[in-house]
Amino acid sequence: MRTELAMLAQDLFAVKGYEQTTIDDLVAAAGISRRTFFRYFTSKEDLMLGKYDAWSQMLAEAFAARPVDEPIWESLRRAFDVVVEHFEDATLAERALAIEKIIHDNPALSAGELERISRVQDDLAELVGVRMGPLAATDPRPTVIAGAALTCVIAAKDVWITTDSSRPFGKLLDEAMGAIKPV
Repeated sequence: MRTELAMLAQDLFAVKGYEQTTIDDLVAAAGISRRTFFRYFTSKEDLMLGKYDAWSQMLAEAFAARPVDEPIWESLRRAFDVVVEHFEDATLAERALAIEKIIHDNPALSAGELERISRVQDDLAELVGVRMGPLAATDPRPTVIAGAALTCVIAAKDVWITTDSSRPFGKLLDEAMGAIKPV
């Protein structure tokens, strides 16, 4: 139900605009009550940015599935294929670009996006720390590595959005991550 509501909402937001689309519009289009809507989402912002919760789980699973002897940076890049697939899926590309532009152009959604990305960073940092082995609780490296990798995703996404997806997202991400690849 969450996925169906999110897809429906994204279509409405892309056509009508985020600010102009009300919760009443969403529930009417979905054929559900407001109460049902609020069982799944706390707000329109939650509906719009809920993908980060799903991505965090998928990234964690993808990272954990990588070989333990693979360099961490490479494991992170391969884990980000989850995001690449989303942006490069031919059936979702137009919608994904429209939604990313809405988020990019809306200060409240941009702030919410950064907050959710921060949570994803925390989750990834924990996994990176486990991969690195026993570390002091004060060791900043796992957080720095996760943060740098996510910054590459953000940079690639920003270029992808502002150029109307003229270059494949995966290529942009490879370039971004290659720019600061650790030794």
